[in-house]
Amino acid sequence: MAEKILWQPTPEGIAATRIADYLAWIERERGLRFSDYSELHRWSCEHLAEFWQTIWDYFEVRAETPPETVLAGAEMPGTKWFPGATLNFAEHVLRAGEGDAPALVFVREGEQPVETSWAELRRQVAAVAAGLRELGVGSGDRVAAYMPNIPETVVAFLATASVGAIWTACAPDFGTRSVVERFAQLEPRALFAADGYAFGGKRHDRREVIAQLRGELPTVEHTVFVRSAFPGEDSPLLADAHDWAEMAAAEAELRFEPVPFEHPLWVLFSSGTTGIPKGIVHGHGGVLLEQLKSGALCLDLRREDRFLFFTSTAWVVWNMHVSSLLTGMAIVLYDGSPAWPTPDATLRVAAATGTTVLGVGAAYVTGVRKSGVVPGNEVDLSRIRHVITTGSPLPERDWEWVYEAIGRDVYLESASGGTDVATAFVGGSPLLPVVSGEIACAWLGCDVQAWSPEGVPLIGERGEFVVTRPMPSMPLFFWNDPDGSRYRAAYFESYPGVWRHGDWLEINERGAMVISGRSDSTLNRLGVRMGSADLYAIVEHLPEVADSVVLGIELPDGGYWMPMFIVPTEGRRLDEELRGKINAAIADGLSRRHVPDELIEAPAVPRTLTGKKLEVPLKRLVQGESAAGVVNLGAVDKPDAVSWYADFGARRAAAAGGAAE
Repeated sequence: MAEKILWQPTPEGIAATRIADYLAWIERERGLRFSDYSELHRWSCEHLAEFWQTIWDYFEVRAETPPETVLAGAEMPGTKWFPGATLNFAEHVLRAGEGDAPALVFVREGEQPVETSWAELRRQVAAVAAGLRELGVGSGDRVAAYMPNIPETVVAFLATASVGAIWTACAPDFGTRSVVERFAQLEPRALFAADGYAFGGKRHDRREVIAQLRGELPTVEHTVFVRSAFPGEDSPLLADAHDWAEMAAAEAELRFEPVPFEHPLWVLFSSGTTGIPKGIVHGHGGVLLEQLKSGALCLDLRREDRFLFFTSTAWVVWNMHVSSLLTGMAIVLYDGSPAWPTPDATLRVAAATGTTVLGVGAAYVTGVRKSGVVPGNEVDLSRIRHVITTGSPLPERDWEWVYEAIGRDVYLESASGGTDVATAFVGGSPLLPVVSGEIACAWLGCDVQAWSPEGVPLIGERGEFVVTRPMPSMPLFFWNDPDGSRYRAAYFESYPGVWRHGDWLEINERGAMVISGRSDSTLNRLGVRMGSADLYAIVEHLPEVADSVVLGIELPDGGYWMPMFIVPTEGRRLDEELRGKINAAIADGLSRRHVPDELIEAPAVPRTLTGKKLEVPLKRLVQGESAAGVVNLGAVDKPDAVSWYADFGARRAAAAGGAAE
């Protein structure tokens, strides 16, 4: 089927992009000229050291001590980037913006936007960094944050990085157990904690949870308490905590601790739905270079932009969003529900803040479309020039809806990456057209390929998503993994020396891509491997279906059972008419072999707290395993739904046992 082009860059539009400026610079400074994006991308992968040196030079990276070389060996894992260099990530962020221009635009649910200038951001970071130093917090110490997406969290992070300490965060909707499982691994010395957060028309008080955390984190010597959701209200439970307002009001010199290129910047955690979360460690230098490249050259973020990405502090997207300050623009922070009081609440925040670049989860786009709300009829979205979706594949119908709802001139891209690398591997480029249902390209410096089980690169066929050359933002290591065995097992066991990401990927002859779900939750029916995302794109397009999850169950007798659990929209039931409609849609849109063996009505589809369906844990539950051994309920958005699947699996196992007798 011929591709459906939804947007084309114009010569004038291309000339205004950051990547056009980079291409002019690289021709002027290096004598290199590229005919198109594909040629530039190929060079960026085949000449890694030369490419990343241009990133260092083009963005004028400042090093207290210069690097000895760019790349000391290119093997994975274990690549050493810019050895000998010392620098500081926060210094580069805080030099990016100008005086009175806004750096942060904050909206709490139900309230008006509040701006923080670059000058004020620098002043507050200097004050909080000085406060940390006074408390004895310095290079290598761990600083944890139990904070929502508010300006104080950004300041706390940049202050932590300024002194060379290591940042980690959990969103305040995490329960005590989930937070302790993460923070206790790091033995933090200091804790930033906010009194609560806004969501769904309510203010949620977390002061008792903070007190519990302090009791279960014995290494925490200092708690800095932020009154945000309940300003002016004291808490006897936190009477001995340091007051954020006093710390941030002090006057201090802005200074930065130079640290080695690979000095840990932050620790991000895996979802933790099936075990203790893995602590993934990224370094100052790797994140700095990757975010400079991705923000300016791949996402085309510009100094005049305002960038809103709906996220929580527990999702890697928050780290990437804050890192986009490196471009000198303003970021829009939102503390609230994406869909309250109306399904298009995030879009209304975008309109109220003059957002020009909007980032949302793909599931959010689907939800707004299905609600019937047409955002452009209610609010002015004309300033939005760029929409980014991530978290899961964007169904093809939703690509077209974005242009109907927001505007024909919008540049839409679907990007995919992960906590593992604190960036995206693949996404769009302002040099390339937008084709419905496709990810336009691999990003610069990312040698992404689709491989067969034997390690043969595939074109036009679905294969394992692999990265064959190192990137600066690949993890330094996993926390508490001294011999690196867990790190190697996570990415390098299938193809030694090659990063296996765990997704199904198909690359066409133009270099465009389609990701079709996780390969570790593969559907393998009669020897034919299928991606779950293909089915979701068909089924969740139906107006009667609110959500779905499909599982592939291997049976003891060697058979295979592929049920699909359906969550109907409000007021509907999964009756025979809807079953027939779903099966017909799958057969027509994919093939008869994709039609599930059984359609089962379910109350909900549980997800990780960052929005990914729990396909692998649900498969184990449906096979009869108990929830206690399979899922950490504190890391799931709908614990009651997990119990429903566990009960379903137990009933099924009991029925199978009775039949065997």
